[in-house]
Amino acid sequence: MERLVAELKRSLSFKDDTNEGDLVVVAAREPQLLIYALVGPIERDETRRDEWWHVTLHLLSMPIQTVVWTLREPQFTGQEIFTMGGNPHFIKAVKIPLKAHEDGPPASPKKATRITKFARIK
Repeated sequence: MERLVAELKRSLSFKDDTNEGDLVVVAAREPQLLIYALVGPIERDETRRDEWWHVTLHLLSMPIQTVVWTLREPQFTGQEIFTMGGNPHFIKAVKIPLKAHEDGPPASPKKATRITKFARIK
């Protein structure tokens, strides 16, 4: 799992925090899984003394599946690989550039194509 996480960190741009509405990468060994998920509500688990959170994930699979995992903040922010049922898992929010050049060099401007022939419709 450590090798997979290292490869993901080289391939993707990640955020340091995770919030509702973020897109996250979810990786697991068993079942073998590498998928994006949309983060839903993150609510404090009031039944525990330590800070645990109910994290809702909408797995972007076909069909979309919703799961709620109870995790500590380092687990759902990608600071640590954690286990569920003895199987390692990793979750981290992906940085999505709002503009094409935010996460790399600016793209070369494309020439605008202009339509020169119009059909007249009556």
